Amino acid sequence: MDAKSVEALTHEVARRRTFAVISHPDAGKSTLTEALALHAKVISEAGAIHGKAGRRSTVSDWMEMEKARGISVSSTALQFNYHSDKDGSDNVVNLVDTPGHSDFSEDTYRVLTAVDAAVMLIDAAKGLEPQTLKLFQVCRHRGIPVITVINKWDRPGRAPLELLDEIAEQIGLVPTPLFLPVGIAGDFRGLLRRGEDGVPEEYIRFTRTAGGAKIAPEESLDPAAAAAREGEEWETAVEESELLSATGQDHDQEMFLAGQTSPVIYASAMLNFGVRQLLETLVSLAPPPHGREDVNGRSREVADPFSAVVFKVQAGMDAAHRDRLAFMRIVSGVFERGMVVTHAQTGKPFATKYALTVFGRERTTVDNAYPGDVVGLVNATALAPGHTLYVDRKVEFPPIPSFAPEHFAILRAQSASKYKQFRRAVDQLDSEGVVQVLRNDIRGDASPVLAAVGPMQFEVVSARMKAEFNVEAVLEPLGYSIARRTDAASAEELGRQRGVEVFTRSDGVLLALVTDKWRLQYIEKEMPELTLETLIGAGAS
Repeated sequence: MDAKSVEALTHEVARRRTFAVISHPDAGKSTLTEALALHAKVISEAGAIHGKAGRRSTVSDWMEMEKARGISVSSTALQFNYHSDKDGSDNVVNLVDTPGHSDFSEDTYRVLTAVDAAVMLIDAAKGLEPQTLKLFQVCRHRGIPVITVINKWDRPGRAPLELLDEIAEQIGLVPTPLFLPVGIAGDFRGLLRRGEDGVPEEYIRFTRTAGGAKIAPEESLDPAAAAAREGEEWETAVEESELLSATGQDHDQEMFLAGQTSPVIYASAMLNFGVRQLLETLVSLAPPPHGREDVNGRSREVADPFSAVVFKVQAGMDAAHRDRLAFMRIVSGVFERGMVVTHAQTGKPFATKYALTVFGRERTTVDNAYPGDVVGLVNATALAPGHTLYVDRKVEFPPIPSFAPEHFAILRAQSASKYKQFRRAVDQLDSEGVVQVLRNDIRGDASPVLAAVGPMQFEVVSARMKAEFNVEAVLEPLGYSIARRTDAASAEELGRQRGVEVFTRSDGVLLALVTDKWRLQYIEKEMPELTLETLIGAGAS
């Protein structure tokens, strides 16, 4: 790559911000996704997310189960341009939406391997919830800086400083509000923009629109005008801002990037209050794409030849086509549609003739893409989450670890005549990472065991087998609750133990399934020489 090309690449990388939204179910993540798209003028009107009669479903939700239940099961990648009113910069934002339901936390974990920052969405009434805590720990483990949005401020909730104290106490992250709400939760009037040492610089007053379908008009007032307009509510916000400064809760960019602090914004995604402020914060504070270490600990820098990591595979997104999309995060170099890359896991060439960006059912062909961008490759049957694609110098990025499953079920085809379709469906869903598929010699291929983080993953399997492969599946719960990684040397002895069964996962890992924690404790105590390693995301067992 010549100097001019490197300069052009560097410019494109500097413009990009790639992030995910993490939250507990029902914190408003799908609503926020649409509000961001609305502010970026990707859509002209925001839809409702709960699938109530007479209201449209969120455009990022495409699976029938998602629409029926008002949940997000699949992750969605959305790219949009955003012009900053603050500094005049033109930015490219890659928002990788994630499943909100805790049953799909493994999919969220994969998404977090593809982003450079995260927005932690917190319900103003409920505060920090279990799924948010779990996903924050993943961000901390991966060194991902976090911006916090306290959502639903248009509804009754807790005091603003109480929520900040909870964040500091429960996760050890120092919250540094950039904006404070004017008006208590349930009476959201606007935002106080904090300057250095907590000095109020501006009052941004919002006006509601019908159903929050349009961008909320904003009015900017100076502190004196704000005091005259809002009186006691403004003075309360000013006092809270001064108190935060007295305790050192002002933004520090280095500490934010180091994962020690988190800028905070109060918002109502449903009413589009505070959404523009979040976008401005993202483009000004979140880090641009950067190099990534390979399996050998060497860094692949953004200006190096093209490389990318696959973080999600999804089939059935278009009912009219039996397609299979592999979503890759570009790590280095320039992607050009049609280029032939090498698949690191097989060493075989892979043609990228069909490359897309996908938002819900909307698809757009991609001709060029840069580090930080997410591109969907069509009919990528050989690709699986964690795989690497590259050109020129060989590179392979570390695999994406699997979460610890806690639910297990035997899967069978209701009709023996559908066995061929059944096998194809199991292989398809396994390669996408919808569930983990376990096998052993005793049960055979006709009755594989499915392992999942949450039981709703089994519902997705049944629904997709019927819709995409015309196979009626029968699922029988299996009486295990704990999985531990083991090895060949321990497998035989473990297999003889009551309440234990050993399986091989499709990636070759040996897993010992145990009925309960008491059985596990007994085996660990009586046979400490046996290998029983805890998996990522395992609960206290």
